[in-house]
Amino acid sequence: MEWFSPENVVAVLTAVVGVLTSAGVLWYERRVPRRKRIGYRVQMDTPIGSEVSQGRANVRLGLFSETPDMADATLVLLRIENDGSQSIADEDYTGRGDLHGLTAEFTGRTVRGIAVTHSPGADHLMDHFTSAAVRHNGSLIQLPRVPLNRNEHFKLLVLLTGSQVGGPIKVTGGIRDGVVAPNTAARPDEKPPMFGRAARIITVALTVCVLALAGIIVVRDDTPPPLDCATGTLTLTGSTAFRPVLEELEKKYEKECEGSTIVVDTHGSNAGVRELDARGAKAGSSGSPSLIALSDGPKPSGLARLREKPVAVSLFSLVVNDTVPVRDLSLDEIRRIYRGEIRNWNQIDGGPDLEILLVSRDANSGTREVFQRRVLDGNELATSSRDCTTKDDPRAPVIRCELDGTDQVLPKVAELDGAVGYTELRAGAVPEGAHQVTIDSITPSVETIDTSGYPYQEIEYAYTYGSPPANSLVSSFLNYLDNYGEEVMRANGHLPCATPKGMRLCGAG
Repeated sequence: MEWFSPENVVAVLTAVVGVLTSAGVLWYERRVPRRKRIGYRVQMDTPIGSEVSQGRANVRLGLFSETPDMADATLVLLRIENDGSQSIADEDYTGRGDLHGLTAEFTGRTVRGIAVTHSPGADHLMDHFTSAAVRHNGSLIQLPRVPLNRNEHFKLLVLLTGSQVGGPIKVTGGIRDGVVAPNTAARPDEKPPMFGRAARIITVALTVCVLALAGIIVVRDDTPPPLDCATGTLTLTGSTAFRPVLEELEKKYEKECEGSTIVVDTHGSNAGVRELDARGAKAGSSGSPSLIALSDGPKPSGLARLREKPVAVSLFSLVVNDTVPVRDLSLDEIRRIYRGEIRNWNQIDGGPDLEILLVSRDANSGTREVFQRRVLDGNELATSSRDCTTKDDPRAPVIRCELDGTDQVLPKVAELDGAVGYTELRAGAVPEGAHQVTIDSITPSVETIDTSGYPYQEIEYAYTYGSPPANSLVSSFLNYLDNYGEEVMRANGHLPCATPKGMRLCGAG
């Protein structure tokens, strides 16, 4: 699996942001002292007396239309609050004098009157706003050392003259380990945000990362890619019984690995391993040929340069023409049939009066060798017919013909009355007109292959000439066969060696 994928990158970035944020918070909590802070903001600045021009005459309007020196009167509502993380006591103020805490300055205007209000539940604050403690002179108001718990505030309603609205307003003062500074303007009834700006930015960033990761996971294709794609051309030869598996995997591999071409060219197990040996010897020092030979059972002796890899345990079965209603044959009956001792189906319980016709594979067939070794415990009769219908040798006990591959044997068995043959176990492989038979009442099954005692089975081997390079198409396809071929092999009557059950059987074989 490729590490550098979009979902992995987003997941790592999300984790990094989370770790750095947590580390930053911890560092801040441990290293940066919590600051005390008094914030202030102007919640209202409005005219209450005015002069407007009407033609050439000046007309005074407003609350103070009869008081000339109040024509430019304004009202300011100034909110002063503890918006820090700690409470502020009266000793935290560093202003001169026992009473002086903060100074509010209204540049260009003159203070005419002051009214004080406080936050709900903070009646104790009013004890500090005595006439001696609150003093004003010109544009300045000196405020007492008011202790404020977190989020407590008081408000000054100030009557001013001397300038229009919008003039500079500033609160100054000293706070030990703290600061006095303006805060974000808000409406009078607006509550402070639950989370700070930094917290909101971090939350949005993490949410975007998580949503991106979730989106990738939802829309991505979960079909795993091959472990190691390779390019070039590869030929698969050998077992015709394993051909359906090779053809399916060839299409899948070429689709998932661009630049690869795989040719399936099977002519029998023995023919395949001998071709591999010949091509490898011809290549000499130039390296292992791009060829894999599949064999039903081990290679013939004498091919020392071939390296084997157990791939699967293969199941095979006998197939009989539908004119023969027999559904089961004993091991002894099978051996007598193929020795020519039983020549007519009526010699078997439930069999019709039909001569037995043997449709077999040629000498290159691994399926035939497995049949002879595992079932017959000996060789078949000699060939007695070239067309499977007439006996070329009148002395032969039965008609027996040989064909090149499974795809020829099955149609011929379905065509000829009384015919019997053998093939790999594969769903849908037996054509209309023929049926599989059990051996000693044992049904061949991949699920019971290790416990049933069914005799007609063998290990399927993949052979290479020497050890192919790790980055070659040969090595890549063999790895693909192990890691991605299980479903295809099972569907075609083979138990993969890479499964736990298959490992035991392939190792024992």
